[in-house]
Amino acid sequence: MSTFTGFQQEDFDVFNIDGLDQRMEAIKSVIRPKLEALGQHFAPALSVATGSEMFFHVAKHARRTVNPPVDTWVAWAADKRGYKKHPHFQIGLWGTHLFVWYAVIYEAPAKGVISHALGEHLDEVLALVPDEYHWSPDHTQPQSTPQEVLGKEGVQKLVDRLAGVKKAELLCGITIDRHDPVLTDKDALLSRLEQTFSVLAKLYNLSRTGA
Repeated sequence: MSTFTGFQQEDFDVFNIDGLDQRMEAIKSVIRPKLEALGQHFAPALSVATGSEMFFHVAKHARRTVNPPVDTWVAWAADKRGYKKHPHFQIGLWGTHLFVWYAVIYEAPAKGVISHALGEHLDEVLALVPDEYHWSPDHTQPQSTPQEVLGKEGVQKLVDRLAGVKKAELLCGITIDRHDPVLTDKDALLSRLEQTFSVLAKLYNLSRTGA
C-alpha cells in the first residue's frame, strides 16, 4: 500500500477543474493511483468474505466526450471483464465526500432476483446494516439517506423498486465528508473501510440467497 496515504483536500479539488481533458488528466494522475492501490488491497478480503473471486475495476470514464466526470471510483465484482452487470462494491469520491457502497445498478440483469432475496430477508438486512449507513436509489447522484431516516418502510420501497422499475438502482454504505480527519489518516481510514466492507459483504451474500 505504498502508493496509498489516505485522501487529501487536493483529491476532492480535482472536481473543480474546468474542462474534460484537464479534469481527466488530474483524475488519472492524482486520484487513480490511490484507487488502484485500494483495489489491490481489498480484492483478497472481499473474495474471502463473499466466497467468489473479486476483481477490481477503476473507472475509466471512456465514453465521455464533453462533460467532465463529477465523481470517480474503484469497483469490485466477481467478473474479470466488468462490474456493472453484477452486484458489486465501490469506493469513490465526489467533490464533497468519499463513498463506500454495495451497489446494484440498472445494468444488472438479476435485479429482480436480488430484490426478492433482500425483501425476503428484510428484517435481517435492517438488523445487519447500522442505522447511520446510507441508502441511495441512483449512483449518478451524490445525495443519499440514512437508514434511520428511511426506516423499514423506506428501505422496503427501495428494495421493491429495484424489481419494478427498469432504471432502478440500490446502493447501501457510508459517506465520509471531505473534511473528516479520518480521510488523511491512512491506518484509521483503512480500518473504517474494512469495518464497512465486513457489513456490506454480508449484505452482498444475503442478496444472493436463492439466486
